[in-house]
Amino acid sequence: MRLIGLIACGALIGAMGSAAAQVSNDVVRIGVINDQNSQFAYASGQTSVAAARMAVQDFGGKVLGKPIEVLSADHQNKPDVASGIVRKWADVDKVDAFADATGSGVALAIQEVAREKNKTFLIASAATSDLTGKACNETSTQWSYDTYALSNVVAREVVRRGGKDWYFITADYAFGHALERDATRFITGAGGKVLGSIKVPLNSPDFSSFLLQAASQPFSVLALATAGGDTINLIKQTAEFRALKEKQELASLLFYINDIGPLGLKAAQGLLLANSFYWDANEETRAWTKRFQAFSGGKLPNMLQAGLYAAVTHYLKAIDAAGTDEPKAVARKMRELKVNDFYNKNVEIRPDGRVLHKMFLMQVKTPEESKHENDYYKILSDLPGNDAFRSMSDGGCPLVQANSR
Repeated sequence: MRLIGLIACGALIGAMGSAAAQVSNDVVRIGVINDQNSQFAYASGQTSVAAARMAVQDFGGKVLGKPIEVLSADHQNKPDVASGIVRKWADVDKVDAFADATGSGVALAIQEVAREKNKTFLIASAATSDLTGKACNETSTQWSYDTYALSNVVAREVVRRGGKDWYFITADYAFGHALERDATRFITGAGGKVLGSIKVPLNSPDFSSFLLQAASQPFSVLALATAGGDTINLIKQTAEFRALKEKQELASLLFYINDIGPLGLKAAQGLLLANSFYWDANEETRAWTKRFQAFSGGKLPNMLQAGLYAAVTHYLKAIDAAGTDEPKAVARKMRELKVNDFYNKNVEIRPDGRVLHKMFLMQVKTPEESKHENDYYKILSDLPGNDAFRSMSDGGCPLVQANSR
């Protein structure tokens, strides 16, 4: 019996050693790549790098007995630059997972490298729904939001509240086009109609001519299918030029809580938006935010930081459960395990990589309604993930089609 016990103990120790040995290069490296100096830096950038580092620290700094490292890089909003960085990470620096992305065109380029190099891709700040649709990848997961859910929540819920006639100001690149396309479908499906749209260039300082053109339309909802500094400038100039008449509403299909600082509540008040995370939603989100602000030098987290923290945490849990950092094995385990953290509760990750967390329709409070620091939003309605995000069968993901045959 003693011999059997020793053999069993030896086998257990051997199995534990084997699991630890399956961490490639004896370290798990996560490369956070995003915009750190331009249009979207204020919304992601170094604040999102801090979220990834905090997730690693909270996990204990090791997985399967091996250290976890976080690298970061600025892709300058250029897909070719992003591809070059992640290729070097894969080939030279032996990075195991690419994370964040910021920008749909950039993310699609990184997705192709992740596919080619068999790397994990944790997408937290790129919005195009194509990442879990026609461009889906076995080792990628998409967190925080996507263009489908942003459009669905704002369009469907606002039409339900009585906003029937829409006019779009749309960013003239892939992200903006996808937002308008998806929103139009939900507006018409809910019984509303789209009167027209104007395409605007990225990083334009002056939208006055576009706003004057829009103001001539008899819309009930003016929708901004834009992002970053463009959204801030459009909201400011909408107020300056008094482009909204009585009973007309302004809706942004992508808006971050960090936008309110440069805008001020007076300019932003009444804005309708979709969101997946609000720091002041409950005790857990408030407690996490307090720790995050201490970790990040006082930065207020938005849904991108919450999403990246959740993604990194779940990725590390999956490595621990799988006993390896091999991307395909980890991807299977990530989908097998439910996502549970400070704001996701028993959330499913589908085979196409879509994380099915809740989405909310929110409205920016008036200055009179705001009672304390950063008290910016009121929640008007919420949608469970299965209602907010596109169905897997409609996405056109080749992985899903292959598995169904």
